[in-house]
Amino acid sequence: MVRLVCIRSFRIAVLVSFYLAANACQAQDLAPRAYLITPIHSNAVTLTYSLFDGSLFFEGTVPITGATARVHVAILNYSHSLNLFGRTASFTASLPYGVGNFRGTVVGAETLAYRSGLLPATFRFSVNLIGGPAMNVPEFMKWRQKSILGFSIRLVPQAGQYDPTKLINLGTNRWAFKPELGYSQRWGHWTLDAYAGAWFYTTNPEFFAQNQFSPGINTQAQRPIGSFEGHLSYDFKRRLWMSLDGNYWFGGATSVNGVLDAATLQRNSRIGGTASIPISRHQSIKFSYSNGAYIRYGGNFQNVSLAWQYSWLGRP
Repeated sequence: MVRLVCIRSFRIAVLVSFYLAANACQAQDLAPRAYLITPIHSNAVTLTYSLFDGSLFFEGTVPITGATARVHVAILNYSHSLNLFGRTASFTASLPYGVGNFRGTVVGAETLAYRSGLLPATFRFSVNLIGGPAMNVPEFMKWRQKSILGFSIRLVPQAGQYDPTKLINLGTNRWAFKPELGYSQRWGHWTLDAYAGAWFYTTNPEFFAQNQFSPGINTQAQRPIGSFEGHLSYDFKRRLWMSLDGNYWFGGATSVNGVLDAATLQRNSRIGGTASIPISRHQSIKFSYSNGAYIRYGGNFQNVSLAWQYSWLGRP
């Protein structure tokens, strides 16, 4: 009986590890102005602190109730813009570090877990397809945005803190990538952004294995997650703006050793807001808040973020 409970309970890691590491920073993204055009050789270093705090829904899949998680994530981010065959392009690298606490009741017994360490790094490359050629500073100062269409690819390598003998990890022991199309339209002080993309995942070849509950090797897989994202923002003046943010993502059902758990299918959405405030010629700060609008399965987190950015022109 104990073994059966443990076997059923370890499936919680399919979701908990995803939400502490991958989904907390991936599927739940709310990133206004992600396809913003900048002059070539623009650079930015950003330091971000994010707090994810809320409940976890596993109804009908594991014998766990009252599940909550609080995750603190610090992210170091660097981005650089460049000329790609006459089009504006940019490269961004992000390195996150997380500290997470999980609490839940499993078959009447309270369970606690604490993790700290590196989350998987993220690399993103984007290119403008329509609406903005590569420009130097004088050309950019004369340019006015109308319609923009861009494409990006985000890569999350098999990295981050991961121990296959443990249920809850900050890393996911797999690769993930997301192709996305982004559209932006400006009317005076107003800007509308809309993105559509999908996350794809490789198989985790060593999932909750080589321990007293599962001495063999387990494989874990996740189906793709489709995502839509929208933002409506208003410029009060140059570099001072606010936005209303929302998204919706679906899919991502998980399987262990080839057995699909259809109850882990996600159909979730979030809403929130973002404000960007310049504090000097090269520096700005950004505040954001979001919360679950509809959560069918997974993490219903409140997220509060504060970011400081330093930007400059020139070679990196």
